[in-house]
Amino acid sequence: MTDHAPQPGPVMIVGGAEDKLRDRVILTRFVELAGGDGARIVVITTASSLGESASDVYREVFLALGAADVVGLRPVTRTAANAAAVAKPVQESTGVFLTGGNQLRLSSIVAGTRLARELQAAHLRGVAIAGTSAGASAMAGHMMAFGASGATPKHRMAHVAEGLGILHGMIIDQHFEQRTRLGRLLSVVAGSPSLLGIGLDEDTAAIVHANQTIEVIGRGAVTIVDGSEIATDAHESRGHRPLMVSGAILHSVPAGYVFDLTTRTVRPHLTESAIARRRAVEERARKSVTRFRSRLAADAARSDGGKARRARSRSSDREASE
Repeated sequence: MTDHAPQPGPVMIVGGAEDKLRDRVILTRFVELAGGDGARIVVITTASSLGESASDVYREVFLALGAADVVGLRPVTRTAANAAAVAKPVQESTGVFLTGGNQLRLSSIVAGTRLARELQAAHLRGVAIAGTSAGASAMAGHMMAFGASGATPKHRMAHVAEGLGILHGMIIDQHFEQRTRLGRLLSVVAGSPSLLGIGLDEDTAAIVHANQTIEVIGRGAVTIVDGSEIATDAHESRGHRPLMVSGAILHSVPAGYVFDLTTRTVRPHLTESAIARRRAVEERARKSVTRFRSRLAADAARSDGGKARRARSRSSDREASE
């Protein structure tokens, strides 16, 4: 029997400020993707300024959600990120979670190191990888490093740096609606229209699956900017002036929908339970139609029988009168 190569693992990118206290929809889903009660999760806190306390917070949450083991990893120099000691926890993990903080700190310390290569290898062998806020932006090959807020795209509004290269062909921004970051995402896509712009609201996640779909969960929406048909004067603009951007295709995708990366279209996402409910509704509808048809047939038969009886009665009356 031929062995099949493993599929890349799911990549969850979170807009930041995910719920850690109440329903914890996003973090619960990450633990499920990482293996549920068998999940072995590595939390990388390099981006955070909170030190080990950031690891402690996520360790407590993930263990409470049923993970088997949670390990903190915090290289703060490129030497540490290249050390052999970083390899083992990632190699033994079923899920890796990158915290928020400063994505430029994360990329400048980790990108191009042994840790980055271990993360890429883990993703390719099926490990679930997640990042929130700065950790989400750093997932892409082209990373939104920093920039100005505002809804209007402007020249020099955003700075792009190399990310960790887990996801390709996209640029990711976070705290999107809350910090009015549409302008800078549009400005980057205008200058690099081959990139798909992904804007993540807080407490909202996009899950990029191996089948080239993006599933949305959480409280807000994911804004997707498709620049494949864009027209712009970005190459002519100077200073910090507003850009002309025309023809960008904008999708706002809330929970319950998926975005197909191949066709670049949105469609409803049906879970197994939703599929079961739809089948139950369809079965009830089929039975209802069958019963209705039966009643119609019975009514027609009774009607035809009545007509026949009345015809026979009229015939008998005529015969009697003759």
